[in-house]
Amino acid sequence: MEYTQLGRTGLTVSRIVLGTMNFGPETDEPTSHAIMDAALDAGLNFFDTANVYGWGENKGRTEEIIGSWFAKGGDRRDRTVLATKVYGNMGPDGEGWPNHDRLSALNIRRAVEASLKRLGTDHIDVYQFHHVDRRTPFEEIWQAVDVLIRQGKILYAGSSNFPGYKIAQANETAARQGMVGLVSEQCLYNLAERRAEMEVIPAAQEYGLGVIPWSPLHGGLLGGVIRKQAEGGRRASSRTVDALADTAMRDRVQAYEDLLDKHGLEPGETALAWLLTRPGVTGPIVGPRTPEQLRGALRAVELELDDELLAALDEVFPGPGPSPEAFAW
Repeated sequence: MEYTQLGRTGLTVSRIVLGTMNFGPETDEPTSHAIMDAALDAGLNFFDTANVYGWGENKGRTEEIIGSWFAKGGDRRDRTVLATKVYGNMGPDGEGWPNHDRLSALNIRRAVEASLKRLGTDHIDVYQFHHVDRRTPFEEIWQAVDVLIRQGKILYAGSSNFPGYKIAQANETAARQGMVGLVSEQCLYNLAERRAEMEVIPAAQEYGLGVIPWSPLHGGLLGGVIRKQAEGGRRASSRTVDALADTAMRDRVQAYEDLLDKHGLEPGETALAWLLTRPGVTGPIVGPRTPEQLRGALRAVELELDDELLAALDEVFPGPGPSPEAFAW
């Protein structure tokens, strides 16, 4: 496993991030535990979750599965850099209950305590805002975060799904209050979806945030979906089917798979390896449903893509170009 620093912090994390969203809804507890054990054995130390994972009536279930894994003892918790998120409604009456969602100081305090209980730990290493909250000023958010840091309940704060200007606003507000501010941004970013290169990633680099791409295979689109369909493999997700209904996108995906066939490379591993070459990227989030899928993702760290292949990938999936040149003279 390779490691890097998370943004401008001194925190050392693996270049692959274990996403746990499937734990509970798709993967049962024993298999989830086996995946986490395999991750640690492979040197992967950065685990990502969210308080709402488990979804619907089972929201919070994913954190509980991680907590039961920590409870097995050994050095599991000590070796894990644990990240979770706050924003979604966790109230007792579904989505409509007030003050159990978003980023008010009240909800942040409540959500942290609930996550700590489910996770069976006394602190969260990276506490992430799952979405922008247009109602709550950053002064209030940072005041709540400062209290939690002083109490030792969280160590760092990160963002997820923030536009570039909100990253700037958040960190400028934090600086005025003498705080470190955001240290990471978790965003949608992959070969087929590169809009983050225009504003989000430049803002993250300017303010020293580590970029953690989610959906690195774009819902399976970059995982060899056309070949798998031809071979009668696992049925593609509805999102992937919809994407392939676009003739231009299907042509790009076909060209991508043909290119990698020529080089003897696996599409999913290559998509992850491409992200590891991108400036500012700490590591992509992988969400395996089985230990075997995890092993496949880990091979991406060892995969080296030469300049010729990187240029060819850019031709298949061109980026938007730098901002503001991408949309202005």
